[in-house]
Amino acid sequence: MKKIKVGVIGIGVMGRSHVRVYSSMKNAELVAIADSSQENLDSAEQEFGLDKVAKYTDFRKMIKEESMDAVSICVPTKMHFEAAQAAIKAGLHVLVEKPMTATVEEAQKLISLANQHKTKLFIGHIERFNPVVQELKKRILENEIGTIYNISSFRLSPFPKRILDVGVTIDLAVHEIDIINYLTGSKLDYVYAETARRIHSKSEDLLVATLRFDNHILGVINCNWLTPRKVREITITGEKGMFVANYLAQELHFYQNEFTNGKMDYSKGPFSVVEGRMQKIEIEKKEPLAEELNSFVNCIINDEQPLVTGADGLHAIDVAAKLLESARTKQVMKL
Repeated sequence: MKKIKVGVIGIGVMGRSHVRVYSSMKNAELVAIADSSQENLDSAEQEFGLDKVAKYTDFRKMIKEESMDAVSICVPTKMHFEAAQAAIKAGLHVLVEKPMTATVEEAQKLISLANQHKTKLFIGHIERFNPVVQELKKRILENEIGTIYNISSFRLSPFPKRILDVGVTIDLAVHEIDIINYLTGSKLDYVYAETARRIHSKSEDLLVATLRFDNHILGVINCNWLTPRKVREITITGEKGMFVANYLAQELHFYQNEFTNGKMDYSKGPFSVVEGRMQKIEIEKKEPLAEELNSFVNCIINDEQPLVTGADGLHAIDVAAKLLESARTKQVMKL
């Protein structure tokens, strides 16, 4: 089996997870890691047994000296562009953790660079690889919910002290922006948002946003760093019922509109909504990050398009920027 030689830049919380997963993959070989903190490098070596893995406190030196095919970029958001640009210019395939970059302009530049150097640019929107999201996507495509009316998503957390360079919109809401785009395939028409800063020293830590799509779907995104319990849920309401997905538990439930019950006939006039049975859908649980990194490595081996492209990452950043602008100006923003 062909093995892709990989490195990881940034050995914080997410970077350590990349190190752990790469170390156990059959189609990848972890050859180098980089972090500005020698302490982070030493603790990762001790935790994961990386005695044969090269370690650098300067990622540029790692890129220059190591023979690698690809790298994961797991540094803080504001450093994503700098690190990814250096790797792409060196001809490496790149997985950039979400959010892709701190600005729309940086995202556009990375896409252009990757095209110029003919490298894969894979964006780490990890929820795409969550089995509950994959199952939900499949059932939407099979028309099990019919016409979608509304999507409401909740991504709530205690305050993460490690996130200091961006606010909750760029750090958390991009997950929901990407998933709603992935599940519906619909074009956004306009958005409106309200934000607040309660305990974060610099940026907003509370976001409530409304989204209107050109096919009349209405969306709501509720994100904060103020809730003393982690919540990761999405609810999709349509003509045949409602799906409720829990990302963390990897659980999916369908609440049927009993009125439809397989007997929908548009010729007989208006529909109604009647509470029907609840079905728990069985899902084989998997680790989303392992699925994501395996997809990244396989797209290199098989020379395939990344499942989450630079264009996908740019879309999430663009919408997030529009939400922040809406909150600042108190105006509805057209997409």
